[in-house]
Amino acid sequence: MKFVDEATIRVQAGNGGPGCVSFRREKFIPRGGPDGGDGGDGGSVWLEASRSLNTLADFRVNRRFAATSGEGGSGNQCTGRGGEDLVIPVPCGTRVVEADTGELLGDLTRDGERLLVAAGGRGGRGNVRFKSSTNRAPRQSTPGTRGEKRSLELALTLLADVGLLGKPNAGKSTLLRAVSAARPKVADYPFTTLHPGLGVVAVGPLRSFVMADIPGLIEGAAGGAGLGTRFLRHLERTRLLLHLVDVAPMDGSDPAADARAIVSELEQFSPELAARERWLVLTKTDLLLPDEVAAHRDAVAEAIGHQGPVFAISAVSGDGVPALMGRVMSRLEEMRLEAERAEADGADAPPAGEISP
Repeated sequence: MKFVDEATIRVQAGNGGPGCVSFRREKFIPRGGPDGGDGGDGGSVWLEASRSLNTLADFRVNRRFAATSGEGGSGNQCTGRGGEDLVIPVPCGTRVVEADTGELLGDLTRDGERLLVAAGGRGGRGNVRFKSSTNRAPRQSTPGTRGEKRSLELALTLLADVGLLGKPNAGKSTLLRAVSAARPKVADYPFTTLHPGLGVVAVGPLRSFVMADIPGLIEGAAGGAGLGTRFLRHLERTRLLLHLVDVAPMDGSDPAADARAIVSELEQFSPELAARERWLVLTKTDLLLPDEVAAHRDAVAEAIGHQGPVFAISAVSGDGVPALMGRVMSRLEEMRLEAERAEADGADAPPAGEISP
């Protein structure tokens, strides 16, 4: 299935049913009085996060959704049937924006979380609602209100603990294949990866994390060049970034210059993302002599002024990969403990359940 991470849809809530004008007619009761019932409420439209979905491809064809309207009231003070709510499943990590105003309506990140995007109309009032001591036979009623209609922009951001970034052919997909069951395409030409991918990395019993791979970045990506700028947002929810640098690029470029270019594009795209914890990982060390690996690793880290951890690995031979994954798992566990402590100290925790804009 084609990966789709953006979609525009239109939703229409149901209209409220009209109120009824009716009078009681029974034998031996000449003045039965008004008995027109209210109209039923229209159905609302909800978006619900579902972990069974991982793309917005279902919205490529079906882009219009409408809930049912309420039925009109009837005699004997009967209220019309209400319209059924419409629940639209979307992948976890979907951000919802109103297209006309640009307002952020909600961000669905947890399985089962719901967002009300269009409220149904209220049912109209029947003539029984208008009777009084001075108006014994009212002949007025009210129509139901119209349901909300909205145009929505859906943007999917993958939910992952670790994000991989680097230039094309830096070895991101190869690493993901080596440490998880994911099978992204790997080839000896640039831009092999055309859409983001996820893989679950198991480090030990009950110890695992999710890793995200995005298309390679090139210089000018923040301005729209290449494929990476469209998918950089998939790294926004990650807690740790692994910056992969090819120690022996096919085009003969300088690895340090390549690393600086990626850092520059990251800063232009999002200063917040650039400030996130980022580890430097030199890949394809199997192309170097064993005594050259440490020198290349230190030279690249010094050239770009990297202050965090630095690793040298070969996803093909497996050198350094288990140690890297173990360090990543340990760091993620530390982050989780820090988050739990912060929450225990009174930090605001994200609310669960339904969200209303």
